[in-house]
Parts: sequence; structure tokens; C-alpha cells
Amino acid sequence: MDDFPLQGGVIHCEDVPLPLIAREVRTPVYVYSTAAMQRQARVLQSALAPLDNPLIAYAIKANPNPAVLATLRAEGLGADVVSGGEYRRARAAGIAAEKIVFSGVGKTAAEMALALEGGLCQFNLESVPEAEMLSGVAFSMGRQAPVALRVNPDVEAGSHAKISTGAAHNKFGIPIADALGACARVRELPGLRFMGVAVHIGSQLTSLAPLEAAFEKLDALIGELRAAGHDVRTADLGGGLGVAYDPAAPPPPDPADYGAMVARVTRGWGVRLIFEPGRVIVGNAGVLLTEIIRIKPGGAHPFVIVDAAMNDLMRPSIYDAWHAIDAVVPNSERMIADIVGPVCETGDTFARGRDIDRVEAGELLIIRTAGAYAATMGSTYNSRPLAPEVLVNGKEWAIVRERQDVKALMRGGELPAWFASAR
Repeated sequence: MDDFPLQGGVIHCEDVPLPLIAREVRTPVYVYSTAAMQRQARVLQSALAPLDNPLIAYAIKANPNPAVLATLRAEGLGADVVSGGEYRRARAAGIAAEKIVFSGVGKTAAEMALALEGGLCQFNLESVPEAEMLSGVAFSMGRQAPVALRVNPDVEAGSHAKISTGAAHNKFGIPIADALGACARVRELPGLRFMGVAVHIGSQLTSLAPLEAAFEKLDALIGELRAAGHDVRTADLGGGLGVAYDPAAPPPPDPADYGAMVARVTRGWGVRLIFEPGRVIVGNAGVLLTEIIRIKPGGAHPFVIVDAAMNDLMRPSIYDAWHAIDAVVPNSERMIADIVGPVCETGDTFARGRDIDRVEAGELLIIRTAGAYAATMGSTYNSRPLAPEVLVNGKEWAIVRERQDVKALMRGGELPAWFASAR
């Protein structure tokens, strides 16, 4: 089902015409579909339903908007967090403490204390020094910290190098060959309660083969840990399922096939499985709505200059990512164009040589599949305010993040005292 359908010659989000949002909120603006998020959450829940009480902990880093979190909390999802800020967002959205997993390679003592005070399912530890720090924090607070060891299985995810996390040269996890020794050390430390193991090999995976290879290594490790006398109660299998950005690229795995593979590989583990999906739930639930400023002649193709920029959506610039781009009011004419933003960087380019509807200045475009790793990665480069976000629910819609005020940006910097004394 398309939650951004063409109705009466105009693209809508659910039942709301996008030009209405553009008029009321101005562009650029992110627009999210409640129905799309709900459906994807339910698809994943259905795929994992045969498992014994799995915890689906939505990866907040994909899209941390409070309205998005509240929508997914209402669907029964937990949260995977990687910072104190994300932990606070999860709790503020009403996500139960026992459904929160704290991941990340650089947890600070303050973040550890925050999560221990508020409660959580488990910390996923990424090194022995991290375990030693957490031990000290937990012991000083008189708490027991539930922990799992994240291992690095040395499996290439097959996705973009910058979002691959399970190869030996990546910074994440404990080398799987060192896991037995690391587990023994964790068991010695006061204030820690060993729960199990975790693995996460990367994002935007388009094949199940790397995931299955990593899970099979985890299967062997669980057997070794139990043989050594360690009680393994949880296994966090991470996330990483991709979504379809480019229709010409191989399609991502179907969640049902993923669930069947997980059930087969983990049969007999006797653990509670944890999952950290992000992009697969919210990726296709959002678009970036932008207005064309002008059309500029170019060497090979005309430049369609829009009011959205790389500071709003960084993925094309940093990952060479492909996003579908469509006219909000399509027509039967076509043109080949480079679609670019106003930021003073050549990298501020959304598409090159793209076949699109013929458009003119003042018309609207949408950049699709912008619900994940989009608004959350925005910046204020070129002193451009952060774009607003809108959530649609059927015929209703609401601004769920206001456009940042330029004056607020200016208040972010202070002149040192010597400038005042020089007047």
C-alpha cells in the first residue's frame, strides 16, 4: 500500500494533500505517515511472532521524533538507544524501562548512571574496559547492571562501508575469539549481571546471507559459553534490514523470510531474542517536501535548484545514496535534470541526470524514503534552520517539530569580553 498516493492528480500523505502542508508550514518540511509506521511495525511483529516473547527495540537513532516514538510505543515496541539523550527520549515517550536496550561503543559514566537510575533491559557492552567502568558505576550506586557482550563476528554486511559494523576492522564489539575471556572477566566484576550476547553487523542490508552467517557464529559462541558454565538468557540479533530506495537495485529481504531464517538458526537456543530495527520501520514512512527555487541551465543537464539542502538530508552527500524524487503534481512531460540544493558545496546534490516530470520554479517535489537517517542527521550548515516535521494520521496532521528560528541559531554563539571592552 502506498501511503503517499496520487489522488486527483496531487500526491497526498494518507488523506492530506501535500500542497496544503507546504502552504501552511512552508518548505522544506519532513512529512511522516502514521499508517506506514504502524503497518511496518505490525509486519515485523508478525514475522517474529513464532519466536518466544521477542523484544523489538526500535533503533531511536533512525528517527527520534517524539511523535514517532509515541506511535511505535503504542504498537508495543521498545527502544534501542545509544546515548543519554536517546534514553531520555525513550522514557519521555512512555517506553517502559524494561524494553530499553543501551547500545553504543562510547557510553560515559554519566550515561551509565542515568540508565541505571531509570532502569533498562540491558547494556550491550562493547569492550572489557567499558565493563570495568560500568562495574564501578553500578557498585557505587548499589545497583546490579544487566549486561550482554556485543561480539564482532567479522562478517561483512555487504552494505555501504560507512554503515558496516560487523567486520574485524570496524570499531564495534569484542572480537568473537576473545568473547570467552571477556565473559569470564565480566563475571568477576561486582555490580554486573551477565545476561547474554549481542551482534549487529550493519545497516541497509539487502541480503540475509551475512546475517545468517553472523547468527551461526553466535550459535557456536552460545554453546561455548554454556559449556564454560555461563548462563546465557538473551541474544540480541541487532537490526539492519534494508528498505527499497532504488527500484533498479536488488530488493531488500522480506521480513517474513527474515523471521523464518531467525527461527531456523536460533532453534534450541533457549534465550529471549532481542531485535533493533530502525530503517525498516520508518524509512518509507517519510518524505522531504521541497519547493523549486529556479531552473538553471547546466553543461549536461539543467539544474533544478530546490529549497531543501544537504543540511536537511545528508544521505546523498555522505553515502552517495539514491532517493526517488517525484513532482507533487505530476504531468505527462519528462526532463533530465540535476537536482541540487542552495548550500555552497558541490556535494549538495540530490540526484544527477535524473529522469523526472518536467517542472518549473514554484512547483513542489518530494524526496522519498526520508523517514530514517534524514531529519535526525540534519545540521545548521550555512546558518540554515533545521526543517520542521509533520505527522499525518488519516485526515489529520500536526507539526511535531517546529521550524528552527534563525535568531535561535544566532543566540548559540557569544562574543568574548574583549570585544565589549574594545568599543
